Amino acid sequence: MTTRSIEFFKFDELTWDAVAELPRDTPLVLPLGSVFNLELLADQLSNPPRIGLLPAFPFGWRGSGLALPEPIFFQYITNLLDSLRDDGFTRVYCLAPQGIDPQSSFVGGHSAFLLRQPNPSQNAQPLFLPPDSERGKVILIPIGHTEQHGYHLPLSVDSLIIDAIAQGTTSLLPTRSWAFPVMPYGVSTHRSSFAATMNAGGRAFEDFWGTVIDILVARGFDRFYLMSGHGGNSSFLVNIVKYAGERHRRIFCATAWLHTSGRIGAEALEKYRTTQIGGMGHAGELETSYLLNLRPDLCHMERVVDETDFVSTPDYYMDWIEGGSLIANPPWDDDTKTGAYGAGSHATAEKGRLWLEAAIKEKADHVEQIHEQHERREQRRNSGYGLWGKFK
Repeated sequence: MTTRSIEFFKFDELTWDAVAELPRDTPLVLPLGSVFNLELLADQLSNPPRIGLLPAFPFGWRGSGLALPEPIFFQYITNLLDSLRDDGFTRVYCLAPQGIDPQSSFVGGHSAFLLRQPNPSQNAQPLFLPPDSERGKVILIPIGHTEQHGYHLPLSVDSLIIDAIAQGTTSLLPTRSWAFPVMPYGVSTHRSSFAATMNAGGRAFEDFWGTVIDILVARGFDRFYLMSGHGGNSSFLVNIVKYAGERHRRIFCATAWLHTSGRIGAEALEKYRTTQIGGMGHAGELETSYLLNLRPDLCHMERVVDETDFVSTPDYYMDWIEGGSLIANPPWDDDTKTGAYGAGSHATAEKGRLWLEAAIKEKADHVEQIHEQHERREQRRNSGYGLWGKFK
């Protein structure tokens, strides 16, 4: 897109190597929300020839529909911006609406990279996320990421896939589930290996999402499903679920290892895959098939490089459903030259369609199980089962 003679490009539609080639004085802007004035933004940045727009951060500030305490919210944002600075970019900004408290310590200490614009129309945002009318449903919280996916896929892979799965689930079960807007930023502890990979930081991630659950529980919501499209989020989501269960004894908060990986998804993977184990770890057969189905315009199949030379031993190897009893986090540089783990050349749009159908079916099944778990447990509690009959 262009405004006057300025080119605005979507950062997350690039491949990581394209980001690596950007001049380091290219302005990169992380917007809070999706309603802002591009002409005003260009003026605020002194009208450079190109401006990169990162995926919009969906909520968290006052007026966004779900406000978090500013220290928790801004630590998440700060870590993301620091990811870009670590890559050498010198003009990194957060574009904020007027709902940000101008007297906050964050604004005072970070005014050099905080761009302000007037509030959008009140009609641009719902009053609450979720609306209070959605109580009693399973609240789906899809969390993707913005990170490298080899030479042939964009940075937005994880967010596009988990958003499609979440939207498909609510379409299938509209009276049983409600989905948040996808969060396009998660955790990458391998951030430094390949350019353009963001990192919210594990502790900030846990604080942010734990607080989201706290706020929603206080508003009367009691069933949650944290759905991840990115493997690096998974261990932190387990911690969040543990904290939530400890703090709020009468809710049911759950997560799962990625998508297309449970009972229904694993069966579909085996049925349609043409690679051996190691062919669909990251930017391989599975994720590339999803993107060919969802956004073929963002796929550069002429640039696919198959990489399956992961340093494997019987109890540590890489595939979509990881195997072995060892848990480790060695540098990605050891196992991939291009950022891919797997064989993207085996991908097809038809496989992506079939796997998406299976993933939605699997998540819908999980929604029903979350309802059943919560309802059966409440029956026991209300009947005075065990210690529930002695302590209220």
